[in-house]
Amino acid sequence: MGFVFAKAGIGQFPPIFLLAFRFGLAALVMVWFAPLPREEMPRILLISLIAGAVSYSLTFMALRDIDASLGTILIQLEGPLAALLAVVFLKEKITWLRGLGIAIAFIGAVVIAGQPRLEGALWPILLVVGGGVTWASGQVLAKTVSHIGGFRLMTWIAVLVTPQLFIASFIFEDGHMAVLQSADWKGWLIVLYLGLGMTALGYSIWYRLIARYSVNQVSPVLLLVPVIGVIGGMAVLGEQPTLITLVGGAIVIAGVGLSTWERKSPRPVAGEAPRDLPTA
Repeated sequence: MGFVFAKAGIGQFPPIFLLAFRFGLAALVMVWFAPLPREEMPRILLISLIAGAVSYSLTFMALRDIDASLGTILIQLEGPLAALLAVVFLKEKITWLRGLGIAIAFIGAVVIAGQPRLEGALWPILLVVGGGVTWASGQVLAKTVSHIGGFRLMTWIAVLVTPQLFIASFIFEDGHMAVLQSADWKGWLIVLYLGLGMTALGYSIWYRLIARYSVNQVSPVLLLVPVIGVIGGMAVLGEQPTLITLVGGAIVIAGVGLSTWERKSPRPVAGEAPRDLPTA
């Protein structure tokens, strides 16, 4: 439901400004439980810039012009993109099954983007894909500091990305004082949900699950995200995704699911960071 509420929030706040409040609130709550990884801070700063400020800004700016249901489907390409970048830069190997899943996921994205209804939405679609590429690049870097633990890493990403987002918002967006004065209680409730519910509480639960179960046991749950996003977009925002979008979305989900399936699932060490940080 993250994209659904983000789409509603963008109706009252500029997208980058909304992100700054989201991560700022999360940082205020999470920072008390995550010791400072002093030696890794320069690298975490770079990760926060690439996978945080740039990636989320591109994605949220795209939400101004496309449906939340479409965005939550396309953002699933982040996983396959991260796998491909890991092959190139970390020399990781992928099985033929994962490779097939990645290919299927991209075919689904092409099916969605090729429909006539979206001819004028090419730019926001590219923004989502760009957000996926930068997020995936950040995950490659995040693997190099995974020893500090996923929750700790996410906490300090939130701390470092908050001032970046506020600065970017004041550079690229305007009307901040007017927005603060005009936002109603629904807008501020969305800010609280994105910052405290989705980011602080959501990531805390995610990393607790990762510490107790293998990544392959809990990752399939993430495949419910686009399904819930589409249903939420229809129920909350009144969106009406086309049949082609739904079919393409199903292809993307099937491909992502196939690309994350493995025969053996070694249980990770408690506190170990997952292969990829959850999105949205």
